[in-house]
Amino acid sequence: MANTQSAIKRIRRSERRRIINQVHRSRARTYVKRTRMLIAAGQIEEAEAAARVAVSSLDKAAQKGIIHKNKAARSKSRLLKRLSQAKETVA
Repeated sequence: MANTQSAIKRIRRSERRRIINQVHRSRARTYVKRTRMLIAAGQIEEAEAAARVAVSSLDKAAQKGIIHKNKAARSKSRLLKRLSQAKETVA
């Protein structure tokens, strides 16, 4: 348990940040998962729209430092690669 006033405050601040970070991280994961499900279902037009939202949420999470910028780039690359391959199979 924290003894000093500054340590107690730091615990409160870190808990608030953890909750905020969790929201952004969860949002990014949700949109990526939704896009992957749409791609698997063959709904390419809806998947393209979902991919734009997923890329945006990943960029925002990386900008805020919630996820590393390289992880965001890697996730976007993999997601858009899947989308591109799905388009090729349909066309």
